[in-house]
Amino acid sequence: MKIAGIIAEYNPFHNGHAHQIELLHAAGFDGIVCVCAPSMVQRGTQSIFPTAVRTQAALAGGVDLVLSLPAPFATRSAEGFADAGVQLLAALGICDVLAFGTETCNQRLLDDTVLALQSAAFAPKLQNELAKGLPFATARAAAADALCPGSGALLRSPNNILAVEYCKALSRLACAGKPAPKPLALPRKGNAHDAPLLCETQNFASASALRTLIFTKNKDIVSWQNAVPAACMEIYCAAAQAGRLLRPSSFDTAVLSRLRGMSLAALQKVRGGTEGLENRLFSAIQTTDTLEALYTALKTKRYAHARMRRLVLDAALGYTDALPQTPPYLHVLGATQKGIAMLAQAKTAATLPVSHALTLLEQTGENARVIAKAHSDAEDLAALCLQKPMPCGTAYTTKMIREEAEI
Repeated sequence: MKIAGIIAEYNPFHNGHAHQIELLHAAGFDGIVCVCAPSMVQRGTQSIFPTAVRTQAALAGGVDLVLSLPAPFATRSAEGFADAGVQLLAALGICDVLAFGTETCNQRLLDDTVLALQSAAFAPKLQNELAKGLPFATARAAAADALCPGSGALLRSPNNILAVEYCKALSRLACAGKPAPKPLALPRKGNAHDAPLLCETQNFASASALRTLIFTKNKDIVSWQNAVPAACMEIYCAAAQAGRLLRPSSFDTAVLSRLRGMSLAALQKVRGGTEGLENRLFSAIQTTDTLEALYTALKTKRYAHARMRRLVLDAALGYTDALPQTPPYLHVLGATQKGIAMLAQAKTAATLPVSHALTLLEQTGENARVIAKAHSDAEDLAALCLQKPMPCGTAYTTKMIREEAEI
C-alpha cells in the first residue's frame, strides 16, 4: 500500500483540501494519513471547531487515519510546527511521502532554499539584514535570496514557507540517518493562503476566508456550502447546532483572565519571551481589555503579529522551554476501515508508542506524561470557549472516531 502523509489544521476542511487528496489518489497513493492540529492552532488562536469535529470532517473528506499534533507543538513557529509533524509521520513508519501544498511547485528551488538556510553563510547575512531594522521574515527572505536567487520570493508566500520548513525537517532526519518520507510538493488550487473570499458562491476559498465569514461577517455555517465538501458541511452544521462552534469573546476572556493573574517572573519563563518581549507583555496586560488590543500593543517592527499571538497563548497555557522538544507518542484520533489496516501495519513499524487512548500513552514515559497534561490543559481551555462549553478532560475521554464506510 502506498501511503501519503499530510500535516494540517483543517480549520475548516474545504474543497482545496479535498483537491489535494484527489491529486494523491490520482498519483497512485492508496492511503492518506494526516497529523492534525488540536483545538489550539499555529497562529496562536483557537480552531473554529473542536478537535473531534475536525477529525470527523477529515475522515469524511478523504483522510484514512488522523493523528494528533499535541498542543505544545501545534502552537510553535512554522519551523517547530513542521518539525513536530514530520517527526510524527516519520515515527509512524508507513508513509512514503509527505505531501504539502505550495504556491510555487518547484522541489528543486525548495531544496536549494533549504541548503541556503542551513549554510554557515546564512547567519551572518541574516544579522546584516536585521541590523537594517527589517522585520525578521523580510530579513530572512533577503538573506536567503543573497545565497540562493529566487528563494526570497519563495519565502514571502505562506505555504511556501511551511513547505521549506517541511523540507528542512526531512533533511535533518536524513542527515541523522533516520528513515523519513520523501517530500512531495503539490500545487494549491483556488485562493491563496489568507486571501479574502470574493463571493460566497466560489468553490475554492482559504480557511481564513471561511472563518471570516462566520466571525467578522456574521454569516451562518451554511454560507460555506459551495467551498466545503457536502459530507463535511453536514458535520459542521450539526456541530454548530450543538453549540460546538468557537465563541471568540469567550476565548478573549479566558486568555486575558489567565494573563492578568501572572507575575512578571512567570512571564519571563514563557517560551519565546526573550529580548524584552516578556516585559512588553507584562506592561500590555495591565492596559488592554481585548486580545486584539493586546496584540497591537505588543507588535513591533521586528516581530510578526502571529508571533505575538503565539507568545500570548503560550503564556496563558504556561508553556515554557522546559517542555520536551520532540513528540513522545502517536495519538490516534480517528480512522476509516482502511485506516485501521494502516494502523495494524504501523504497530510493527512505528518507533513511538501508538494508541487511541491518551491515558495509556501518558504512562509510556515522563516526557509523554508532561506533553499529555500540557495538551489536555489546552483542550480544557478550548472546551470552555465554545458556544456551549464542554467539561474538562475531553482529551482523555473522547473515543477514537471510526468512519465505517470507505472513502
